[in-house]
Amino acid sequence: MENRLFAAEFVFPGHPDKLSDAIADALVAEAIRREPRALVGVEVAVHRNRVFVTGRIGCRDAEGIDVESIVRDVYGSAGYGDGWYPAAEEVVVQSELCLGPLEEGEAEYRELSDDQAICIGYANDLPQTNHLPVEHWLVRKLARRLYALRVDNPNLLLGPDGKVLVVLREDGKTWALDGFSCSLQQREAADDVALHRAVRVLLEEELTSLAAALPGLSPALPEQLTVNGAGDFDVGGPEGDNGLSGKKLVMDAYGPRVPIGGGAWSGKDFFKADRAGGLHARRLAKLIVELGLASEATVTIGWFPGDREARVLDIATPDSERDLGGNVTKLVDLTLVASGNRFGRDLDLVNIAHWGHFAKPDLPWERLGRV
Repeated sequence: MENRLFAAEFVFPGHPDKLSDAIADALVAEAIRREPRALVGVEVAVHRNRVFVTGRIGCRDAEGIDVESIVRDVYGSAGYGDGWYPAAEEVVVQSELCLGPLEEGEAEYRELSDDQAICIGYANDLPQTNHLPVEHWLVRKLARRLYALRVDNPNLLLGPDGKVLVVLREDGKTWALDGFSCSLQQREAADDVALHRAVRVLLEEELTSLAAALPGLSPALPEQLTVNGAGDFDVGGPEGDNGLSGKKLVMDAYGPRVPIGGGAWSGKDFFKADRAGGLHARRLAKLIVELGLASEATVTIGWFPGDREARVLDIATPDSERDLGGNVTKLVDLTLVASGNRFGRDLDLVNIAHWGHFAKPDLPWERLGRV
């Protein structure tokens, strides 16, 4: 399709929803460290200085998990403290977790889906974007640079919360930024003119760099460039809004261009059908485009309770007449054993919760054929 607009958004690690996701995944990482087949299904809510953690963690010495310390570490890593409320030591944690060992035989049953799920995976033929939609790749790149401004330019007095939105004009294999907006938490007394100038310079630098990496991407700034369009943004994070894990599913996946399925990934171990399915579907879609079988692919897989392996329900490509089932699906291990035993270990799941499961091509589920 020619000359279309696509939008995408991204939020900073200090955003209350992403704080919640990062806490949930920090708990997943700790449980897997104690037992590879740990069962984790947790949800997190934050508001002001309160954090509520619910769900179940089943693993060796689950009762010994220091939930409060994990929560406070996440707040610190996101940038809270140094006057930004709430500092880690101010956080009050209320846990209603069911903590204990796996039941007898439960470790073996991890190989069977304990729920139903529909999961979507997507990839295109652009290795420069790690096979992601251009607008989704672009907004995350810009968000990372903007988040780093609080450290790179401390005179701007920026806080840990923020969000970015881009509108990208696509015409065949060319792209141009049609609109841009960011809301960056900043002290009320700070220089908002200096902030606008810093954002503009950052955009010029980043777009020039990204345009060099992706042929067809224009380095030009858009006419619509908004910084803190709603006015002062001093009160943010969980003080300004409540947050929940699992609310940023579109951002966690591929942006609004691609439909989503299943449920939240953060807070679930890699034997859980939602998380496993999302990664398996991505692997199959990526394999199709890397083999040159299609310029893009959207894969739908499903789980019935008790399934050992995902069911491939649909593979959609621009060439709808071509049958990509059969032999191609056999090249990807779609079992829960494959994801549960091979993914999730020795990974910085907090960083992945912050920036996405497809932000780096060297993540284990992104390395096709080398898992």
